Amino acid sequence: MTTWIDQACVAGARRDRACAVLGLTSRSVQRWQSDGGIKADGRQAAARGRTPANALSAEERARVLAAVNRPEFADLSPKQIVPHLADQGEYLASESTVYRLLRAEKQLAHRGKAKVATRRRPLPWVATAPNQVWTWDITYLATTVRGTFFYLYLILDIFSRKIVGWEVHEQESASQAARLFQQTYLREEVDSAALTLHSDNGTPMKGATMLATLQRLGVVPSFSRPSVSNDNPYSESLFRTLKYTPAYPDSPFESLATARAWVATFVPWYNERHTHSAIKFVAPGQRHRGEDPVLLQGRVKVYEAAKARNPNRWSGKTRNWDPVGPVSLNPGRLPAKEAINSNNYS
Repeated sequence: MTTWIDQACVAGARRDRACAVLGLTSRSVQRWQSDGGIKADGRQAAARGRTPANALSAEERARVLAAVNRPEFADLSPKQIVPHLADQGEYLASESTVYRLLRAEKQLAHRGKAKVATRRRPLPWVATAPNQVWTWDITYLATTVRGTFFYLYLILDIFSRKIVGWEVHEQESASQAARLFQQTYLREEVDSAALTLHSDNGTPMKGATMLATLQRLGVVPSFSRPSVSNDNPYSESLFRTLKYTPAYPDSPFESLATARAWVATFVPWYNERHTHSAIKFVAPGQRHRGEDPVLLQGRVKVYEAAKARNPNRWSGKTRNWDPVGPVSLNPGRLPAKEAINSNNYS
């Protein structure tokens, strides 16, 4: 290879380009040619094409496959088969080698009768208007006692991003969650056939009291996969906004009353003054009430007037202020046309 590179350079090629054609770097070639001689190829990838000295032969591979396919091993994994073979005075290969061989032979499948554990994505839900899909969760609020927390319950409408319900308690409880949800449900005057409530898999979310309340009100429950926070992104994003807002206290809350008082000031600010980037920088309360189309149309007029006054500053169209359309929760599992809307759930 170094001879070819030298010949190419003599013919007028650049050394780095000639090295690149062979999949090398000029620095590697310089190391080989240092001290006036040619050194061995020290790259780790250079030996990848060689057969390992400890690789199984064809006969050994056949013996392993014959052993793992015996009737007595039909429902056992390689981790169980290898010790059983050792008890019988036979060692053919390690567990990892057996796994690699089965994978290469397309035989690495679930071997028992029990169903394979799956963690499927939750169903996708689409909200085309307020009060169709809500998400809720609980977050910790630190107290002055180390290891002790207050618990903030928050219910969010994903279409408008409005906080529709909240409470702060000293413990997590399905009964308290059910009471908060029922109060919020009645205050928002929700159509019972149109609402889906999504949450994670915590005990308050799947408690009997909470599920019974949802069933009585005709609300469809939806749950995240265990330990997968991305399945409930709207609530997680809200908690980050809450705890990183400049107004969030620098010191822990001294009492339950103090925590409730602070949240009581945060929620109106978030709903009516905080402009949300995902809904074209209108306040969640404005979108919840359907005021965003008028506000955004006003911005369009302002931008068009600015462009008319000084067209040289605009290379194309003005900023897109079209209202945000339907909002999806956990999209991607089904095609868009099959995504579930709360209004057509059956």
